[in-house]
Amino acid sequence: MTSRPLSTPDQTPDETPGQPLSTVLLVDDSPFADEARAALRACGFVVVDRRPGEHPLAAFSRLRPDVVVASVGGHGPDGLDLLRRLREARPGRTVPVLLLTSGDEEEVLTGLALGADDCLPPSVSGVELAARVRSKTARPPVPASLVSRDLRTGLLSETTFVDEAGRELERGLRARRNGGLGIVELQEMPRLLDRFGGGAATQIATQVTELIADSPEGLERAGVDRDGRLLLLLPESGPQEVERRLGALARRIAATRFALGNEDVVRVTPVTGWTSFATASSGAQLRDRALSAVRVAGDHLDLLPVEWTPSLEPATDPDRRGPGRLRRSAATVGNRLRLPAQFLLTLVLGVGLPFLGYLALGAVGWDVSGIAYWVVMAALLVTAGAIWLEGFYALDPQRPPDEPGAPHPGATAVIAAYLPNEAATIVDTVEAFQRVEYPGPFQILVAYNTPHPMAVEDELWEMARLDPRILPLKVENSTSKAQNVNAAMSHVTGEFVGMFDADHHPEPGAFQRAWRWLSNGYDVVQGHCVIRNGDASLVARTVAVEFESIYAVSHPGRAALHGFGLFGGSNGYWRTSLLAETRMHGSMLTEDIDSTLRVLAAGAKIASDPALISYELAPTNVTSLWKQRARWAQGWFQVSRKHLRLTIASPHLSLRQKGGLAFLLGWREIYPWLSLQMFPVLAYTAYREGGITQLDWLAPALLLTTLFTLAVGPAQTLFAWRLAVPEIRERSSWFWSHLLVSSVVYTEWKNIIGRIAQVKELVGEAQWNVTPRSAGTTDRSTDRSTDTARDHQEVSA
Repeated sequence: MTSRPLSTPDQTPDETPGQPLSTVLLVDDSPFADEARAALRACGFVVVDRRPGEHPLAAFSRLRPDVVVASVGGHGPDGLDLLRRLREARPGRTVPVLLLTSGDEEEVLTGLALGADDCLPPSVSGVELAARVRSKTARPPVPASLVSRDLRTGLLSETTFVDEAGRELERGLRARRNGGLGIVELQEMPRLLDRFGGGAATQIATQVTELIADSPEGLERAGVDRDGRLLLLLPESGPQEVERRLGALARRIAATRFALGNEDVVRVTPVTGWTSFATASSGAQLRDRALSAVRVAGDHLDLLPVEWTPSLEPATDPDRRGPGRLRRSAATVGNRLRLPAQFLLTLVLGVGLPFLGYLALGAVGWDVSGIAYWVVMAALLVTAGAIWLEGFYALDPQRPPDEPGAPHPGATAVIAAYLPNEAATIVDTVEAFQRVEYPGPFQILVAYNTPHPMAVEDELWEMARLDPRILPLKVENSTSKAQNVNAAMSHVTGEFVGMFDADHHPEPGAFQRAWRWLSNGYDVVQGHCVIRNGDASLVARTVAVEFESIYAVSHPGRAALHGFGLFGGSNGYWRTSLLAETRMHGSMLTEDIDSTLRVLAAGAKIASDPALISYELAPTNVTSLWKQRARWAQGWFQVSRKHLRLTIASPHLSLRQKGGLAFLLGWREIYPWLSLQMFPVLAYTAYREGGITQLDWLAPALLLTTLFTLAVGPAQTLFAWRLAVPEIRERSSWFWSHLLVSSVVYTEWKNIIGRIAQVKELVGEAQWNVTPRSAGTTDRSTDRSTDTARDHQEVSA
């Protein structure tokens, strides 16, 4: 060991009376040992030495010093060997070790790699050595694996958290009180780490910790794992309470703009999984199962916490791998018979049972057919009256302010696409968005999923190379539009977002018009979807006029009458902050209406603008239209069951709005069944009177109600013609055709779909069908076959 210049300390540390002195084990046989010993003692340390011939490790075990100072090489035992052995033994893992080195770089690097807390050069003085020892005793270093809290965020370390979870689990089982463990992962973290470096995780974790501290949800037991995931312990909480608290935190995180690096803000998407105390036997198992739930939640990105269940684990039972050929054939036959059976069931429920009820009550002297008759009449009048009112209110729709309330910010168009179905239209759609005229920064984000690579993907990336506004985003493991939109949110750069299906072509000024609404106090604005392929077939022409009745009459009429608009899934524009907090829920068949009702109940303002136009494709055959409307009808029934009570109870809605929502969600689901009730009523009356010829078909009330109700169809068509866009209104033959088709079959056809959809939902049948798209004669999907398109027509929800 190289000798060091002698020096004496010129001061001693302030000592606290009654506080035990720190002990230093000095392992050094060089001439510097005497100076080091004197300097350490002068600073108040107790310096101990090993006995003659005693191994330093044995001396450590006997003396248990607070600090070890050992020399490397030279005289006596080697300090590196001692350091290695100390770090391998449990008692030596936490003791500070200072190495007196010869100054060799390799020697220093080896010492640090073995766990040295300091490596001192040959020129160190006794005073400096004593000061360094004093710093280690004042703030003793602890290995990261043994630190109970993350020193930067204050969150519990993973080891400490798991131990705490195990103790709470045991306590909960003894007291028979449930609880949960949740894990929150930030979906964008890998991308942020690549962009900003390792400090990004710490910066976001620190800000999330502040959110937890300010949270009313009481999430005080929080930790962080080695990968930056947030760990949350919720003892004495039932499953609903756990989901509520974790969901509230997820929405707070999604709504927060995090400062990171030199960027002003970044948005993150929390992915939350959790498990109940009742599912595990240890803290580690709780953590592992919550992590399995996180992986599932990561496929949806809808802010909804996912609870661990055994079904989330990979199936190992061969019987669970899927049906064999025989079972698949049986399932196919069952699928074909299911729809006729469900139709017959609706007739039994809507006609047969009421008729038998009238018979049974009549047999005991209670004839309620008269009451039922007037109830049905009133139902028809109420429905017809509401349609008339919406039509008149639509004649003077709300209009956006003449000027924007703020300069044009960045805007983003999110185009959700399922490429095997929409490969033929997606390139034309992106080209239509390139023609959008917007004075601010404009981003065209194509969020798509596909089960196999397609040639059109190369076209999209080539377009992105030539136009930096375009960003193709392939969403792995996605099976729904909701997942595509949710995945796009972490890539959105605009202050507001326009959402579109893959066949929509907006008018060039659409985004400027939408900003006039959003910059003047509105949160969402829904535009007018116009059919652009009405020439393709009778079905397409019928849908073209129907869409004018919906988007030019019903939507703006309802907004003026009841004070709220609806987001219809496409050609809708959202404030990015609201959409980031709301997301789309892939479990809902009509995720657009679900998101509408959630934000309405929270107090959001939604406008309906019939002059905010985009052009889309209609189904061209009855089969495709049936599948589309069956999904819509079942989705509406889903959201009605979920949101009717919640919206009525919302403190943010006026009585006028609640009345409109009660009619929209409640009455529209009851009406398809009420519209059938005239048949059992008349059948029972004919039975009672001795035949159908005995009925008074010219009763004034019946005649007037019938005329008023029958006039609704022509009135709707007239309103649609009056308010339609010019290119549709000039096709007068389409309106006559629609009037005939709707009067004869289309209206009741939709009622049949509504009744069957409710049966499907109540029996748990949850499938939705992708609406086929066609670009006419142009087919850009060169690798798409008929079989492939057919295989992917049905996607499980």
